[in-house]
Amino acid sequence: MILNHKDAIEFLVSAADDIGFNRYTILVLHGLLANNLLVDPSAAGRLRYIAVGIERSAFHPLEVPQLIEEAFDKILATADAIVDPFEQAFFVMVQLPYLQPFDDVNKRVSRLAANIPLIKNNLSPLSFADVPRQAYTEAVLGVYELNQIDLLKDLFVWAYERSAARYAAVRQSLGEPDPFRLRYRAELRELVADLIRGCTGRKGAAARIAAWAAERVDPADRERFVEITETELTGLHEGNFARYQIRPSEFAAWRKVWEAK
Repeated sequence: MILNHKDAIEFLVSAADDIGFNRYTILVLHGLLANNLLVDPSAAGRLRYIAVGIERSAFHPLEVPQLIEEAFDKILATADAIVDPFEQAFFVMVQLPYLQPFDDVNKRVSRLAANIPLIKNNLSPLSFADVPRQAYTEAVLGVYELNQIDLLKDLFVWAYERSAARYAAVRQSLGEPDPFRLRYRAELRELVADLIRGCTGRKGAAARIAAWAAERVDPADRERFVEITETELTGLHEGNFARYQIRPSEFAAWRKVWEAK
């Protein structure tokens, strides 16, 4: 479940220019969050065809697949038309769990989907890490049973205030990220990983980096890209190589070649 959340968050961040309140984003989000968690694996990333119940509730969501699909599309269209990002976030937190468009994992989808407008507007992200489970359950049941959003609204505001404060503290301690590194984050990760897996030594690294940059990096950025890539390689050690999704055995093999005289 934790790895699924990691994959879903990385998807939202890496595809920030493409995500939105559309089928692609929400279906992919569910597919990532529900990976290996459903009785029917094919239901991950697919609108439900079956009836579902709500634990501890007499509420019964829609059961007809065609009506579920129509309501799902209407929710997305309405959310996309809302201008205020906070209103968008709260809207999907209310509407998606109420519809229950998927076999399971609906609330998790709604909480991460609430971050879509925040990410796109460069606002602090929303986290429910500190929210008591019982309080969240009661707030959602209030929507199911009574069509009352007040408790969930209060919880949303409380959670966002705490999230924003924590995010501000983290940003202050870490400083601003390098815009150049952010722009070429994927390229840097791909190239460094390739160099390590290929056991590229010091002598061959410079030529490979220059050739790679000549093919894929804008001319105005090539010199800086080459410099940063070389810095990343020389700064790798056992405590930071994992960020390039390299196995310990691959790093160890590369390290021997890199340090050879």
